[in-house]
Amino acid sequence: MEDRVFVWRLNRGDATALARVYEKYRGGLLRLAASMLSDRAAAEDIVQDVFVRFAGAARTFRLTGSLKGYLATCVANAARNDLKAGRRRVTAGLDEQTAGASDAADPERWMTSSEQFALVSGAMRELPAEQREVVTLHLYGEMPFREIAEWQKTSIKTIQSRYRYGLDKLRSLLNSEMEI
Repeated sequence: MEDRVFVWRLNRGDATALARVYEKYRGGLLRLAASMLSDRAAAEDIVQDVFVRFAGAARTFRLTGSLKGYLATCVANAARNDLKAGRRRVTAGLDEQTAGASDAADPERWMTSSEQFALVSGAMRELPAEQREVVTLHLYGEMPFREIAEWQKTSIKTIQSRYRYGLDKLRSLLNSEMEI
């Protein structure tokens, strides 16, 4: 209900409503983009671009479902487009990530630590694109399988399989990393 009030206020030009939506969803959307791109700077750019476009359309925006789901879909689409366009950036070194982690206003201590983020990001890159998207959208975007299935234009069973296979592969990859 709170999101519907925010949208109603946005439609009437209330800039504070946009700031509240940004504060409410920024951390989750940042984690979503970062997990898809494995690049903190690119993730921040994507989230910022999505909110700039959202702000531009705020007066005419109509909420038909979940605002969080809508924004997560926008971020995932932008991340997917970024990956397809081949705009991969050089990832920062561990020292730069650690320095940036303290500046990130605590989105869960920026993935708990840069070391863990690098480990999980590396494992995520090993997943096939379809599995990586499903795992990311479900875990970080908190999207239900039904919404992911609609977005990817496939069956829920296929989405659930991609999720299960993706998690199995992540466990395998991360367990092998931990044993080293």
